[in-house]
Amino acid sequence: MAGGGFCRLPNGTVVVALTLNGPAAGPGPGEQVRVLVHAANRARALTRLRNLGMRAVYLRGNAQPPTPDEVTAVLHHPDGLLWRTAPQTGQELWHPIRALLGSAGHAGPARPAA
Repeated sequence: MAGGGFCRLPNGTVVVALTLNGPAAGPGPGEQVRVLVHAANRARALTRLRNLGMRAVYLRGNAQPPTPDEVTAVLHHPDGLLWRTAPQTGQELWHPIRALLGSAGHAGPARPAA
């Protein structure tokens, strides 16, 4: 199960932070990643991740809400979807979600061109 949390911003939107197992094509097998999503509400944030192929993503509780630095990072990114390895080592920067998903654009296996 993913650890994570959310925070509601003054304009009514939310930032959801989840710690997930990275995909096989991601940073390394078995490594965990921290994913940040900015959306209108929690349900839409999770839907954005599910539409990218991360089907088993749920947010239960608010045990690991995003830090102020994480909120700032996701608000300043045009896509509103970021990730980096967790726990953070050194000064690793945030990456756009397409860097995690690979060339296929989703978390599932690569589809051959037809």
